[in-house]
Amino acid sequence: MAYRLTEFVHAHLAELTDLWIDAWTKAMPTIDFEARREWFVDRLIALRDNGTTVTCAFDAANGDMAGFITLDPKSGHIDQLAVAPAGWGSSAAAALIAEAKSRAPGRLMLEVNQDNARAVRFYEKQGFHRGAAGVNPNSGLKTWTYEWVER
Repeated sequence: MAYRLTEFVHAHLAELTDLWIDAWTKAMPTIDFEARREWFVDRLIALRDNGTTVTCAFDAANGDMAGFITLDPKSGHIDQLAVAPAGWGSSAAAALIAEAKSRAPGRLMLEVNQDNARAVRFYEKQGFHRGAAGVNPNSGLKTWTYEWVER
């Protein structure tokens, strides 16, 4: 499947937010992500105000948003990566990670929930290496830090 990568514009906000809620609700069904809608919108706006880029992937065949990624181009920190559940197992996430790697300052860093085995496998397949354990301040769930370094 082919994807068109586009920089986020405000017109994408509702679709991107719905995608984030749908993806996280399916990944972590015990958490009410709909209740976090306002938090997510505020978070995304704050990230952008601080220089983080948001790249959206759109299905080239039907134009639907397939996913998105945030990237702080100075530090290489990825705060958010989400793919619509219908696109899980597609190449959308890999396309977004490849784009982030091309814009990264030689490294990427992120946190992933330890219980999200699907995401852990994906990041390791993409060349990320596990670092320290932590705790997500919003959910209280255990996390891992992951890092990719350009070689």
